[in-house]
Amino acid sequence: MKGNLAMDMTLNSVRRAQFDMNDILRRAQGDVFGAFGLDPSECAYRVIMSRPHWRLRDYGGGNQSRSLLIVAAPIKRPYIWDLTPSTSAVRYCLRQNIHVQLLEWMPASSKAGNNGLEEYLLAISEALATSKAAPRGKPYLIGHSLGGTLAAIYAAFLPETIKGLVLLDAPLCFEPSESQFRDALVTLVPQQISESDPFPGSLLSHASALASPQTFIWSRLMDAAMSITDPIALEIHARVERWALDEVPLPGKLVHQIVDWLYRENRFCRGMLQIGNKFIGPQSMTAPTLTVVNTADDVAPLASLKPFTDAMATKVRIIEYPGELGVCLQHLGILVGRHARACVWPEILSWLKSPGHRGRDGTV
Repeated sequence: MKGNLAMDMTLNSVRRAQFDMNDILRRAQGDVFGAFGLDPSECAYRVIMSRPHWRLRDYGGGNQSRSLLIVAAPIKRPYIWDLTPSTSAVRYCLRQNIHVQLLEWMPASSKAGNNGLEEYLLAISEALATSKAAPRGKPYLIGHSLGGTLAAIYAAFLPETIKGLVLLDAPLCFEPSESQFRDALVTLVPQQISESDPFPGSLLSHASALASPQTFIWSRLMDAAMSITDPIALEIHARVERWALDEVPLPGKLVHQIVDWLYRENRFCRGMLQIGNKFIGPQSMTAPTLTVVNTADDVAPLASLKPFTDAMATKVRIIEYPGELGVCLQHLGILVGRHARACVWPEILSWLKSPGHRGRDGTV
């Protein structure tokens, strides 16, 4: 028995080393894209606070009444929010007189790799405390994908510290059989994940592609083919491909907790997610909330959100966005799509500036 366990540990170490190398190779491929002028062109910012596993960017801008803290997804780099001057959610908010900050997660390492949900929520709390120290008061919190999931968990834990919450394609409900992506992912991701070792980013990318080849392979290829006659769409597609190659390792503890506590056990939606001495769920959400769902996205479909929002103890507005061509991955359409910029983001900014946070649903 001990011999089998030792062999399994050896095999896991070998597999991990293979994916660690794959991270390096994929980043090198991304550098090739960059050599052809496809590196991100981010706007200026300054780092106003940092810890070993995160740092807080401040982009400035805005008046003293509206402040927005972006919680980046822990997967890959945060420049998907700011690819180019014309494809940038950050710049759009700055042009709308919003003061913008972004919480960036640093790549996990052997020295700073043992961080889980509680450590990530503490980082959000510290970042918010820094923002609230300015005359602007309570900020709004916004997140995309797993960044939105983290923002929602924080909003359920300490709702009184934020003015409101915006969730973009952020899965919150992980009920079995409701999402093919969810069911396949929990089968593919190993159940025995080391909480002390970094988790290679390419391993998660590989598992996601296997869980939904339609989303991560076939529709991606189709998007490239259909963008051939549209130079702007083709450039956005290529820049997203460059971003997708920029792998970063994640904390094993965070991956273990997200996959087991959320995807496998659906604790958050069931109101059984324990943070410290507190159990949180939909009924813990009291801050005004706006959600955007891409109806063409299989990663975070409406079924991964609606049961949660239906049980929330606050006003919720849901915007359904139909997706669009030239975004490479539909899951990223809300951040990089031209239709999203023209039609959805004005609705988001209108909601942020509306004191009453009207409405409970809507379509674009």
